[in-house]
Amino acid sequence: MHELHRTLAAEWEAGRTAALATVVRTFDSAPRPPGAQMLVTGDGAVVGSVSGGCVEGAVYEQALDCIAGSGPVLASFGVSDGDAFAVGLTCGGTMEVFIEALPPAQSAVLGPAHAAVGSGLGTGIATIIEHPDPERLGRKLVVLPEGVLGSLGSPRADQAAADDAAGLIAGGRSGVLTYGPDGERLGTGMSVFVSAFAPPPRLLVFGAVDFASALSRLGAFLGYQVTICDARPVFATERRFPDAAKVVAAWPHVYYQEQLDAGLIDARCVVCVLTHDPRFDVPLLAAVLGGPAVAYVGAMGSRRTHRERLQRLAEAGISAEELAVLHSPIGLDLGARTPEETAVSIAAEFIGKAWGGSGIPLRLLDERIHHQERPLTARMDQPLPPAQVQTSGRRTGLR
Repeated sequence: MHELHRTLAAEWEAGRTAALATVVRTFDSAPRPPGAQMLVTGDGAVVGSVSGGCVEGAVYEQALDCIAGSGPVLASFGVSDGDAFAVGLTCGGTMEVFIEALPPAQSAVLGPAHAAVGSGLGTGIATIIEHPDPERLGRKLVVLPEGVLGSLGSPRADQAAADDAAGLIAGGRSGVLTYGPDGERLGTGMSVFVSAFAPPPRLLVFGAVDFASALSRLGAFLGYQVTICDARPVFATERRFPDAAKVVAAWPHVYYQEQLDAGLIDARCVVCVLTHDPRFDVPLLAAVLGGPAVAYVGAMGSRRTHRERLQRLAEAGISAEELAVLHSPIGLDLGARTPEETAVSIAAEFIGKAWGGSGIPLRLLDERIHHQERPLTARMDQPLPPAQVQTSGRRTGLR
């Protein structure tokens, strides 16, 4: 995403118009999720992808038409499996792609948005993709932490979209919002796609052990902001965990409570407890399980350690419902032996939880490969306003 933004900025600086193609809706086994983007430069170069190669050729041609002045278009790709090769979408799914020209004048609105994304700030770019008035297509509203830029064409539409985009940004999810032509709630006629950019989700790994080192590398590769925490300063060093964004020497439960009090723990946060020492993990797990919901919490240890841990946590006041959230022993049964293999089994479990996966080999299942998006959780301070929402998570992170 940053490469796409840098390329677009270079095009504007050179005075050239580029075209941006964005996946806005998907159905069944579409190859890329909503929010996937492909940029076509003024000289015909391509950055990014909307389908992993399936329909890039057709999108590319329409992008060139947009650069030439044809106007924005909402294109649909996808037919039955038997005819999929006719349009190149070989998976047989369906996807809608909004293709628009972005002249240098757009830098006044999109430039600050891209800068905010590069700084790790929660940002949303709302674009009208369907409207009875063709002149409204492509209009943008940028939602920044300090306010909004641009307009969708009316104060009413701007207010509705800004309010709803804030919810999507909080969850790190892109999606389509549907309103009446002037932003009327519960209406139809205007569809607004929100590209939501949230800071990377956090992966908190407690226990500066060799398994933590492997999980740190894998977590960073998956796009998480990894923190390693251990009460022993001699082990909690940046030299031992070069892939972690932060290494902290502190008692785990104290550090977690500090992060919670600072508002730095949210529903996308993954917590992995690898200490398997009751002095550390019981107070920590009591704080995690007894606090606001996180995306995943798992703890390493044998089944005997797990049973003893459950008893201690129950004695600490953790309810049966709260204990049921704990994934312990941690990870999926992959037969893992090495720290690297164990890290894969742990990551596979929290990825599966995020997307509702079963962990069963795909060859044994007869259902769609890509799971439907899980609904936004109740971890937001306010529920989403009653707009019709289709959402999909992007690589800023997992839920």
